[in-house]
Amino acid sequence: MTITQLQYVLAVAEYKNFTLAAEKSFVTQPTLSMQVQKLEDELDVLIFDRSKKPISITQVGLKIVEQAKNIVNEASRIKDIVDQEKGFIGGEFTLGIIPTIMPTLLPMFLKTFIKKYPKVNLIIKEQNTESLIRNIQDGHIDAGIAATPLEIEFIKERPLYYEPFVGYVPKSHKLSSLEKLNPEDLDINDVLLLKDGHCFRDGIFNICNSSKNYNEDHFQLQSGSFETLINLSNEGLGMTLLPYLNTLELDDTKKEHLKYFNKPSPAREVSLIYHKNELKLQITEALKDVIASVVRGAIAFQDVKIISPINK
Repeated sequence: MTITQLQYVLAVAEYKNFTLAAEKSFVTQPTLSMQVQKLEDELDVLIFDRSKKPISITQVGLKIVEQAKNIVNEASRIKDIVDQEKGFIGGEFTLGIIPTIMPTLLPMFLKTFIKKYPKVNLIIKEQNTESLIRNIQDGHIDAGIAATPLEIEFIKERPLYYEPFVGYVPKSHKLSSLEKLNPEDLDINDVLLLKDGHCFRDGIFNICNSSKNYNEDHFQLQSGSFETLINLSNEGLGMTLLPYLNTLELDDTKKEHLKYFNKPSPAREVSLIYHKNELKLQITEALKDVIASVVRGAIAFQDVKIISPINK
């Protein structure tokens, strides 16, 4: 029995297809199939039922797959121990970032990180929170950046910064005369929202404390773009809320429409999240330090109230 054989078993278990599992494992299909067969022969059991399409896992196979995950993770941990002992920060690291954070945060830290840690091959993927959680659990990404708290048993959350919500209120809007906003000033049916599935949208529902009162019949927008929300606000279709970092690059004309909240300002907690098995922890720590240091100068808000990214 080898670690490689167990890795091939995990690939087949995930993709339910030998050809696809071989492709994802960067080996030929005959090589992968032969190694899985050798393991089955050694154990004298069938891990996979090949008579079904897609391939299914046998009852004993399910137990073997779960144990294989533990063994492969522990084998990876040995390499981590050696790397940490040598002070080596390098290798491949896959980072997922949610769409409402990636466009503003990534340009702030990426150049600094790759310059400081040139031996890290950083692979960045834009994924929603649900995909991040699933891929962290399955080991497809090493860490993610998302709005928290998520309070998921197998995920560790390391807060990076607290980003206030900011109102974008055109002069024609009924709230434009207010110097600052309070959550109770907001009418959820007058706030332009991102499409369903964005945690920022759910955060706005929680600020307004009125998701049950939301009327989807009055106006439905299927957009994932803050720029679209701003343009629609300027057309008199309502107001919207933006993450603070998204307001920094607005031109002066648009900045005139920004309205901040009275303290404590509603804010989202943005964290680096990863599996509690803490693989590649030295790279995770390096990422946290770099991101926290570059964002610290951009966000100086202290008195904030954290808004849950989960719709209640």
